[in-house]
Amino acid sequence: MDFQAVAPAPPVDHDEPTCPPPPAPIIINEAQLVLAEKRTSLAALRTGIAIVALPMSLTTFLIATSRYYDTEDVLHFLLPVGALNLALLVLGTWLSLRAVRRLRQQEQTLRLLKERNGALAEFLK
Repeated sequence: MDFQAVAPAPPVDHDEPTCPPPPAPIIINEAQLVLAEKRTSLAALRTGIAIVALPMSLTTFLIATSRYYDTEDVLHFLLPVGALNLALLVLGTWLSLRAVRRLRQQEQTLRLLKERNGALAEFLK
């Protein structure tokens, strides 16, 4: 048997634009990490808003039903409920403000990543 070497075909010139080279894998991983942190911050913001809404709804319920009880008779119940409402309001506000602060930091980090790598900017608009 006679084996002959086969020369590869010469590359064909295309007039079509080529895709830009993909960004470096490390930059993509950094962007994925920042986006995952952003999703976590959004979940914390959602939780903070829900925690703030709980005391408001409970207080509204207590005010709506106040004609069925005398405040002096149930004061020993209302004071702990009021303290719990205040604690939940503070916790929800803290969670929301912390999440917003972290979202701003993550947006700034993404902006820096886009500036460092133009190809990444095409994917993250």
